[in-house]
Amino acid sequence: MTDHVRIGVLGAATIAPTAVIRPARSSTVAEVVAVAARSPERARAFADKHGIARVHGSYEELLADPAVDAVYNPLPNSLHGRWTLAALEAGKHVLCEKPFTANASEAAEVAKAAGASGLVVMEAFHYRYHPLALRVAEVVQSGVLGPLRHVEATVAFPLPVFSDIRYDYSLAGGAMMDAGCYAVHMIRLMGGEEPEVRSAKALLRGPSIDRAMRASVRFPSGHTGSVTASLWSSTVLKLSMKAIGENGTVNVFNPLGPQAYHRLTLKLRDRRTSESFGRRATYAYQLDAFTDAVLHGKPFPTTADDAVRNMTVIDSIYRAAGLPLRRPAQ
Repeated sequence: MTDHVRIGVLGAATIAPTAVIRPARSSTVAEVVAVAARSPERARAFADKHGIARVHGSYEELLADPAVDAVYNPLPNSLHGRWTLAALEAGKHVLCEKPFTANASEAAEVAKAAGASGLVVMEAFHYRYHPLALRVAEVVQSGVLGPLRHVEATVAFPLPVFSDIRYDYSLAGGAMMDAGCYAVHMIRLMGGEEPEVRSAKALLRGPSIDRAMRASVRFPSGHTGSVTASLWSSTVLKLSMKAIGENGTVNVFNPLGPQAYHRLTLKLRDRRTSESFGRRATYAYQLDAFTDAVLHGKPFPTTADDAVRNMTVIDSIYRAAGLPLRRPAQ
């Protein structure tokens, strides 16, 4: 491999076409070449539908394929850690769907293996690679807002299908894991430091499954933050992030899917401006960053070490809400 990244997909997940298959079609350096699923029939149907050349009868078989350079891991949350570790052991780079693992302890184990391997392991926070998120980071880090006072992020969308795996504790489900991991990542991006969780309250679907979560945090420099995540609550649909400083505010509408529509509004004492950044998909930018890291060693923000820090906050929110941490599959 010198100028091309050949990607294998673990599982016939519904997110895979959006996350890697379609972006790879417009890439000059990435190609999805193989898929494996628990059901051979499902894998074959998925491959036929999406024009994937090879179907493997097991995940192990795909990882052993010498024609696969990297894997995309969109398996259920409780399996992310296990199969990322297996991919690293097989010498494959990994683009792992968020959340990185079931909890921070497992994330630390994977991060240690990633560091020892010398391979690229990227958590798929696709929003982070879009020019919109890059601009938010630029605004906050520039100091134009003045000393930060508060940051907040909300990721809420309706998922009333309660049989969905995102409501399954055994698969490390929950609103905080699915939607909240984004919101936590966003406040960390804007806050510039690692926050301490002060309080959290969950709305429950079952004894251990949150269908919505709100949490308050405080950063070492004194500014505060809040996180709202929901799969089913009175906050039906809201995707936003905001940073409030002494001199002004930056407010973002739809940081998660800006290719549909988005707006960044910067309000300072003497002016107000609005910005937008085109319709190219977040996933295309993410794939560019992944292939640049694999082929050219280019650094990227959503590393395995960053994932440990994100999962640490998520674990703290679950503890503050009185809920058990998510666990890897046994």
